Amino acid sequence: MCGRYAVTTDPAKLAAEIDAINEVPVPLDPSASGAEAQDSSTVADAVDTERAPRALGPNYNVAPTTTIMTVVKRHSPDDPDDDPALRIRAMRWGLVPPWAKEVGKGPLLFNARAESAGEKSSFRTSVKSKRCLVPMDGWYEWKKGPVDAKGKPTKVPYFMSPHDGTRLFMAGLWSVWRPKDAPRDTAPLLSCSILTTDAVGRLQDVHDRMPLIMPFDNWDAWLDPDHTAPGDLFAPPATAVADAIDIREVAPLVNRVANNGPELLAPV
Repeated sequence: MCGRYAVTTDPAKLAAEIDAINEVPVPLDPSASGAEAQDSSTVADAVDTERAPRALGPNYNVAPTTTIMTVVKRHSPDDPDDDPALRIRAMRWGLVPPWAKEVGKGPLLFNARAESAGEKSSFRTSVKSKRCLVPMDGWYEWKKGPVDAKGKPTKVPYFMSPHDGTRLFMAGLWSVWRPKDAPRDTAPLLSCSILTTDAVGRLQDVHDRMPLIMPFDNWDAWLDPDHTAPGDLFAPPATAVADAIDIREVAPLVNRVANNGPELLAPV
């Protein structure tokens, strides 16, 4: 699974880095809350109920319902016959299906299983034509730890990131939602889910699932808005991909969403 991650760039820098159009008009207020009233312990079984900050910039503790950066490839709304272009868009992490009656009442769809997403009503349409990428420096996962003084099992956090410090781009699905009977000019809610797959290589030692890493060579096929993505792009990555990922134990500071700084990435 992937319930927490870190990203240390902002939309403008990312757009310049990958030659994309930045469609995030203004920075969001980092003091505003973007989390629903959910017990975030359901995300990693190791966290409290703090609310996640809404910010599109350096964020060392991104949690579901936060507004995050995504990469899509779409035609221009003014010229649908032009070639599709890469675009940076802000989306709610936690997909809201178009048919949902309201936001926050159904399951928190922050992850989707790559091998079965196309069979689920919540994701079926997105699999066909609304696929995205979620940029991140790395992601957190929790592993069963020793029993504490009270005899209760503990969870030990780990951070996974590339050895060479490059950015990761995870495969995702996105959706457009509008309130029922809302005026046509009502701004839609864009939301997304990160695809997960069976962990490979050394990553299996931490968790049996991992986010689906999408190599650059597969971006065109994955993001193509006019064609279905090849089935092999939904398969687990090669073991060599896992071999390029550094795994390090980090402090329990990450367990609280309110904690947000580079110290969260420091190895124990």
